Amino acid sequence: MIKMELRKDGRRFDEMRTIEARAGVVKNADGSALFRIGDTVAYAAVYGPRELYPKFLQDPTKGILRCRYNMMPFSGAGDRVKPGPSRRSTEISLVIEKALLPVLSLEEFPNAVVDVFIDLPQTDAGTRCAGICAASIALADAGIAMKDLVSAVSTGHVNGQVVVDLTYDEESAEGEVADIPVAFMPRTGKLTLLQMDGEIGKEQLMHSLELVRKACRQIYEIQKAALKEKYTFNGESDEE
Repeated sequence: MIKMELRKDGRRFDEMRTIEARAGVVKNADGSALFRIGDTVAYAAVYGPRELYPKFLQDPTKGILRCRYNMMPFSGAGDRVKPGPSRRSTEISLVIEKALLPVLSLEEFPNAVVDVFIDLPQTDAGTRCAGICAASIALADAGIAMKDLVSAVSTGHVNGQVVVDLTYDEESAEGEVADIPVAFMPRTGKLTLLQMDGEIGKEQLMHSLELVRKACRQIYEIQKAALKEKYTFNGESDEE
């Protein structure tokens, strides 16, 4: 088994790529955000709550969350992405919905829908996690009642070494690789997403989750800072 001394991009095993987050980046949306981690960039735009049509889809007890995940053609280092919906994008859209639902109080919006559009113009792995982070900021920016934000990042192992925030080169490396997207509610520490591509032992998995908890706390602070930056300027609202 090959043991890495350093990752190819020079990061420590528990170190994430450079992160940038901003709120309010889409002018006509009710809420929006940009989240960049390394070379992966996700934009999220929220529209609603608004009345859901057709009416037979409405839920009289609560609102409905709909997410649409879209990787743009030529956005990544791998194969060209075909434009339009695909089985993969539909699956990831549902995964993102499930990851976000635990923090939302949609009972306040019966018969309504909240639409979240997530577009990725540039990718280098970790796309669903970046989409979750961007969508969480955008939902808060839209004023949707939330119990917490959701922070997400990938973990796993590359040739036996547990790492956090895998790149495309690490995901596609020869040898043993496991890629595990994880999302947390940082205040409670509860998981809202845990997926796995590859195989990993129990001890490695527990180590991976500890790395993710630490990383998600850092992401959480960046998410909060992005929201504060939008609404605060020298102690005053920037919209006054």
